[in-house]
Amino acid sequence: MNYLLGAFKPACNISITFSDGKNRKQVPMKKENGQTATVPLFHSQETISGKVCIEPYQGKKVEHNGVKVELLGQIEMYFDRGNFYDFTSLVRELDVPGEIYERKTYPFEFPTVEMPYETYNGVNVRLRYVLKVTIARGYAGSILEYQELVVRNYAPPPEINNSIKMEVGIEDCLHIEFEYNKSKYHLKDVILGKIYFLLVRIKMKNMDLEIRRRESTGAGANTHVETETLAKFELMDGTPVRGESIPVRLFLAPYDLTPTHRNINNKFSVKYYLNLVLVDEEDRRYFKQQEITLYRLKEDTSS
Repeated sequence: MNYLLGAFKPACNISITFSDGKNRKQVPMKKENGQTATVPLFHSQETISGKVCIEPYQGKKVEHNGVKVELLGQIEMYFDRGNFYDFTSLVRELDVPGEIYERKTYPFEFPTVEMPYETYNGVNVRLRYVLKVTIARGYAGSILEYQELVVRNYAPPPEINNSIKMEVGIEDCLHIEFEYNKSKYHLKDVILGKIYFLLVRIKMKNMDLEIRRRESTGAGANTHVETETLAKFELMDGTPVRGESIPVRLFLAPYDLTPTHRNINNKFSVKYYLNLVLVDEEDRRYFKQQEITLYRLKEDTSS
């Protein structure tokens, strides 16, 4: 029995290391099993280089039909789990067919790689970048090893950033105006605004401001939409009086936000909304939703 178990053990150990691994920033990433691992952080147009080390286990040799390393950018829909759509695929052949008897190291380099999309782990979709090493074998089955990496891309502050001004009204009962200082925010930004009560003839219980993320995947009849409330901020408790104004000051840094993603490879979009919710004393809810754009700003202290 032990002999049979030994026959299915891998013939070697594969390790992947990055050239600047000791100095490169590491960031946490949630894996499929729910655990969090730290992985290296890259940006688009960076060079990805390092070494692949293959070490046969004692007393074993590795017969192979070639060794290669691939850099893959992939999108996976969770309703079609296991099927990856590759939007980036780069290959480096490391070895010709032969045999490996002892530890062997192969350098690799992918210069100035175009990585246009950020790593994203959502409700129904994930976008990932991974290094994949393949030791091709025939009858015994190929040996694979993966190393994930995180990609984040910076955007400059927008040249035009208009404020948001809107009205919410129920005829002869309630009329309020609200304004936010801008419509585009970076991930560490602060939302500033004011809410004006022009007419109040119903008894209010409370008013909240929510940040909502809407993830849409697929297309046409196969579109899946998931909405999450990421933050809930109480603006007011009780009934305001006519002419009253309430300031809004909401810090974005504490929340798990990503940049806005619009139609990524015709596969998915991620949009963010400010949702103003009013609740009266009879628990009726009135709300007004406004889309905002989020982007990642390059800062000295954040990634």
